[in-house]
Amino acid sequence: MKRPPKKPATDRSFVIALSRGLDVLRAFRPSDGLLGNQELAARTNLPKPTISRLTYTLTKLGYLTPVPRFEKYQLAPAAMALGYSALANMGIRHLSDPYRDQLMRETGGAVAIGARDRLSMIYFGQSRSELTVGVLLDVGSKVPIATTAMGRAYLWALPDEERATLMREIKEHVGPNWPKVRDGIERSGECIAKHGFAMSAGEWHNDIHAVGVALKLNDGTGPYAFNCGAPAFKFSEVLLKNDIGPRLVAMVRNIEVALTGSISRGPQNKENPKKPRSPGGKVARIAEGIR
Repeated sequence: MKRPPKKPATDRSFVIALSRGLDVLRAFRPSDGLLGNQELAARTNLPKPTISRLTYTLTKLGYLTPVPRFEKYQLAPAAMALGYSALANMGIRHLSDPYRDQLMRETGGAVAIGARDRLSMIYFGQSRSELTVGVLLDVGSKVPIATTAMGRAYLWALPDEERATLMREIKEHVGPNWPKVRDGIERSGECIAKHGFAMSAGEWHNDIHAVGVALKLNDGTGPYAFNCGAPAFKFSEVLLKNDIGPRLVAMVRNIEVALTGSISRGPQNKENPKKPRSPGGKVARIAEGIR
C-alpha cells in the first residue's frame, strides 16, 4: 500500500492509466452507495471525460456495476473480491482476533488493526461490541496518519528515511496546520520512546481518545498498527496513559511472541530496561528536514 518512491512522470515503469483506474475504485468508501462520474471526478481530481472512459472500462471488466436509473455506479463483486482476498492473506488479522477481543472486553473500547493507505490508515480488523458506544469505524474505514494514535504509532515504526518522506507528504497535505500537526506527531514520538505507545486525545475528533502501538514483522510486510479507543468521557487522558496504553502494549507484545516465538524487547521488558532513543523534539525536525 506504499506509494511509489518515484514520481509517475519520471518513472517509465509506472502505468498511469492503471493508476487512474485504481484511483476510481479507491474513491468508493464503505459508507457509499452509488457514485456518479461527477462525484468520482471530484474525489480523484481527474477530468470528467477521463472518468467516463475509466468507468466504462471498469464496467466492461466487471469491477463496477452501472445503475442506469441514477446514472451512477457501485462496486461490483469482482472489485470486492480483491479486498476479501487481501484480507484472507493477512494472517495477522486472524491471529490477532482473540487478543483484540479480549482487550475489548477488558477495557470497553474498540480495538482495531490497520495498515497504511497513502496518508491514512485503513482498518482491516476490528473488535467492538454493542457496548462500545461512539466508535462507528469498521473494516475498510480510514483514519488519518497525522492525528490518530494508530497512524502516529505506524509513523514512528518506519525507518528514518521513510518517515521523513511521509512527514513531508503530510506537511504538504495539511498546509498551514502543519506546526500544530507536527507538534502532535513529535509528542507521540516522545510518548512511544517513554511508554511504548502513541496517544491522540481529541486531536482527530474532539470526543475520541485513543492509544496506538505498532507491530513490526520480519517478513517484509507492514509495519501494522493497533489502536484502542473510546469516547473521551470513557477514556480520560490519565486512563489512557496509566491503563489503556500499557494494556495495548502488552497485547501487541503477546502477538509478537505468538508470531515469532521470541521474547519481546519492548519498553515493558524488565530484562531489557534500556529505553529507545527519543525521536521527538527539535533534533528530529532538523534531522528529517521538516522544520
